[in-house]
Amino acid sequence: MDEIAIGCPYCGETIDILVDSSAGDHEYYEDCSVCCSPILFEVIVDILSGMNVIAKRDDE
Repeated sequence: MDEIAIGCPYCGETIDILVDSSAGDHEYYEDCSVCCSPILFEVIVDILSGMNVIAKRDDE
């Protein structure tokens, strides 16, 4: 598990999340620990560039 800091797409606060990079490419929802809104996280694992995490609003 990797801990990363990411900005909430709803309230803009920086939150720390745990991401499992061993699971390969995947998507999952996690609520913001500040405003409790559901955030869609897209995890993309690339051997060359590492792991990328994209945070999106539920309505995007």
